[in-house]
Amino acid sequence: MRSNHLLVAAALFVAGCTATKKNDSKEPAIATLGSEPISTSEFRYVYEKNNAGNEDAYTRESVTDYLKLYTNFKLKVKEAESRGLDTTMAFKRELEGYKEQLAQPYLTEKSVTEQLVKQAYERLQQEVNASHILITLQPDAAPEDTLAAYNKVLELRKRVQNGEDFGKLAQELSQDPSAAENKGKLGYFTAMQMVYPFEDAAYNTPAGEMSQPVRTRFGYHLIKVHDKRQARGEVKVAHIMVRATPGMPKADSLAAKQRIDAIYKRLQRNEAWGKLAAEFSEDANSANSGGELPWFGTGRMIPNFEDAAFALQKEGDIAKPVLTPYGWHIIKLMDKRGLPPFEDMEQNLRNKIAKDSRSELNKTAFLKRIKAENNFTENASAKTVALSKADQELMQGKWSYDANDKALNQTLFTIQGKPYTVQDFYAFAKEQQRPRTTGTPEYAMSQLYDAFADKSLVEFEKANLPNKYQDYRMLVQEYHDGILLFQLMDERVWSKAVEDSVGLKAFYEQNKEKYKWGPRVQATVISAANKELLNKAKAQLDKRQYPVKSANLTDVLFDPNKADLSREATIKLNEFAEILKNNPALTLEVNGHADAREAASKENVAASRAQQILKYLQEEGVPASQLSTNVLGKTKQAGPDNTETGRRRNRRVSFNLYTSEVSALADNLNTNSPLDVQITEKKFQKGELKVLDSVKWEKGTYTVQQNGREYLIIINEVLEPTYKALNETRGLAIADYQNYLEQQWVEQLREKYPVSVNAEELEKIIKK
Repeated sequence: MRSNHLLVAAALFVAGCTATKKNDSKEPAIATLGSEPISTSEFRYVYEKNNAGNEDAYTRESVTDYLKLYTNFKLKVKEAESRGLDTTMAFKRELEGYKEQLAQPYLTEKSVTEQLVKQAYERLQQEVNASHILITLQPDAAPEDTLAAYNKVLELRKRVQNGEDFGKLAQELSQDPSAAENKGKLGYFTAMQMVYPFEDAAYNTPAGEMSQPVRTRFGYHLIKVHDKRQARGEVKVAHIMVRATPGMPKADSLAAKQRIDAIYKRLQRNEAWGKLAAEFSEDANSANSGGELPWFGTGRMIPNFEDAAFALQKEGDIAKPVLTPYGWHIIKLMDKRGLPPFEDMEQNLRNKIAKDSRSELNKTAFLKRIKAENNFTENASAKTVALSKADQELMQGKWSYDANDKALNQTLFTIQGKPYTVQDFYAFAKEQQRPRTTGTPEYAMSQLYDAFADKSLVEFEKANLPNKYQDYRMLVQEYHDGILLFQLMDERVWSKAVEDSVGLKAFYEQNKEKYKWGPRVQATVISAANKELLNKAKAQLDKRQYPVKSANLTDVLFDPNKADLSREATIKLNEFAEILKNNPALTLEVNGHADAREAASKENVAASRAQQILKYLQEEGVPASQLSTNVLGKTKQAGPDNTETGRRRNRRVSFNLYTSEVSALADNLNTNSPLDVQITEKKFQKGELKVLDSVKWEKGTYTVQQNGREYLIIINEVLEPTYKALNETRGLAIADYQNYLEQQWVEQLREKYPVSVNAEELEKIIKK
């Protein structure tokens, strides 16, 4: 992604380098690039951000070196701007995306977030058992509808206080559809499981008491709290389920109960849980994984399933069958855990709160603060006139306004003296209006006005962030410069070094002394877990033809009455040819199989087929050195042999794949563990392998014991120091060439934009 490249760019230059807007003030400059000054305050900010904690901070050497790096950095930015790279639509679009991300932490009320995170964690340590009555109300309901719903809930509260049963009233009058069945009972729940206003009221209402009316996006609630208890944490269980749903025929319900009881008895006889789950559980999502379910806490499952799960005490305990609306369950405890420490949950809680209804508290506090800070001032008379133009068309989402209305130029409100007119608001309202089924036009218009005022405040604050927060301003400039630098550095340095093969070759030739091999040996090193394995490896090492265990080469069948290879055979042989051509270390043995029931002369059919395949592979470009043939002895025919199928069953060609790579020998010996035998065959440098450095670097064979393993070292040749070929050091050479290109470019930029340093300002930073 592009953002990753920006981070790389920053690391390649000056870690964390930032810059401010061009220094248009009379502020002292620590350096000048051509005619463009770098202010002392700008450089001081950047230097302190990246060096304040270093031991050598503010020494002459440290400050001077950093200033040189920073001026080099700024020279590249200046060049990019002189070429107009900061004026393209692509650049502006990318920078705006980053600015939007960077602004978010500044458009929130941090103190409120901190309080909400801590409150959520504290509440997660407690669970509440409550019932509720709901009177539904749209979030944008008109004031008169809101008042009517509120009064209705108040009346219900009085009826409960006067002795009527809460559950009965919920069953009869609550507009929560589930109340008809559950009498408004919600069971136990904890923080982050209900909308925040509901949660807040439940946690603030003592057990045994009833809340005041509570407004949420669903309407008004009356909450009765039955009990509060310490949180039970989370539990991980497995289950075996037999489906039994409410209303099913009595015979089917009885059969389901008999099946679950029979499974439970088999578990009591210690039959394997996983086997029974796979065989009998009717929960298709979990049956094949032993019935395991994800971790869950209170409020995540059906209450009686939860209660049975949490009642289990020891890992492996199994509960008696329990019935839920989904069927019968046998539950096995896998693990239990309490609430994790606050530090472990903090970030997750922050993420949840940002998406939770409690984030509205943060938004409200933030808007209140920036209203005061930015001197938000309303024109009450203009607002009254503007809202009065609402009509029924607004309720249909078809409202418009008269562009010639003289009131359009009136100021509705100001933010730091900046006027926002009636026309600005009307344009917003026309775009944001939508059909409404409840409320009045006047109320709908007032809601649009509030939304317009909030949006204007946030946009003003966002635009003013660079003036209010130095960190934000510097971060934006850092991204601004990073985007420019990436594009120009890629063009002038990174891609150029990779693509300029002539320049790279010339650079390599001029600097060959940097790219030399030190002392090396051509050697084979065998590491084995014991002497027996080491001897087996040693005995097979010289064969240089090791079976490839991973190869699964299927046979090719042939009809002795047809001379041509079948289409299926040629497809398979083409695959073999590609494998062999791409790896010269491989060899293929082609085995013709003779039929036991045919005359001896028929063996020639197998031999000729093997040769035919050999020829085909060679025509496909496989070297003869990678191919061999073999005719295997006659084999007995299994079963009846007087049918065409019987006569053709063993008329086939099979294949064996071999390789000369010693890694295959190690694979063949590692039947118990992939670490039993390890074989490496290559050129080694001094210091590359500790065990190899422990023997004398002379041609010969050595045995060594080290760290509990047996080693066989075969030094085939001692190599004298020599120059590396370019392809052997291409990565390092390209990196050096990039540095060279960058240095050359910086020198050119310093000629184009002469750099002068203000020694007096430099001394001020050093003396700090």
